Amino acid sequence: MGAIDPLAATAVLGAVMLLSVLLYRRRAAAGRAAPAADTLDTVQDWPPEAVRVLTIAERRAYDLLHQALPGLLVLAQVPLARFLRVPTRHSHREWMQRVGSLSADLVVCNAGSKVLAVIDIRSAEQTGRARRRHERMAKVLRAAGISVHTWTEGDLPSAAEIRTLLGAELQRRINPAAAAKATPSRPMPLIPVAEIEELLAHGDQAALDMTLEPVPSAFFEDSELSPQP
Repeated sequence: MGAIDPLAATAVLGAVMLLSVLLYRRRAAAGRAAPAADTLDTVQDWPPEAVRVLTIAERRAYDLLHQALPGLLVLAQVPLARFLRVPTRHSHREWMQRVGSLSADLVVCNAGSKVLAVIDIRSAEQTGRARRRHERMAKVLRAAGISVHTWTEGDLPSAAEIRTLLGAELQRRINPAAAAKATPSRPMPLIPVAEIEELLAHGDQAALDMTLEPVPSAFFEDSELSPQP
């Protein structure tokens, strides 16, 4: 067995020591970064300021919905995670990052808060990233059986158009047998307010069904999120 070259042995020892130093520094830096994030105060380091919930276009659309469909419950900027329930076999945090944290602009519900439709108001000059985000949200909503109506800022439908559009949607959801008898070649007639209220009352028979209760805000916090100051 030949003797070990002293120069080679020194080089190997130096490389091992250098690697050890680099690993130590990396671990030390990571250890310093974590406490720094934990010491940030939720209020002091992110001072909150109250702003409006709705844009001008969203407020206009909200008013139009109330004019067109009295008796319906219209909610604004509702996170999808509030009214969509998904299995927990995969990471809920990842689902939240993908789509759950997105908010529907306007949500149209019956008096029992069951979602009938979502109004997605888009900018006429939206970016490609914004368009993909809206499309991803619409895909998820439709997969859950919720109809999505896309409106454009500056080109909102009139109250009469909204009444025709969502009135027909309401008929299909509450009384599908009657809607199937409608002649496809003719426009759907406007639904009188009294009949809308009757349909809403019929749809609210399941309003006390506990299986349709919304997802609690803190449902997943205990398992995935650590408390912050």
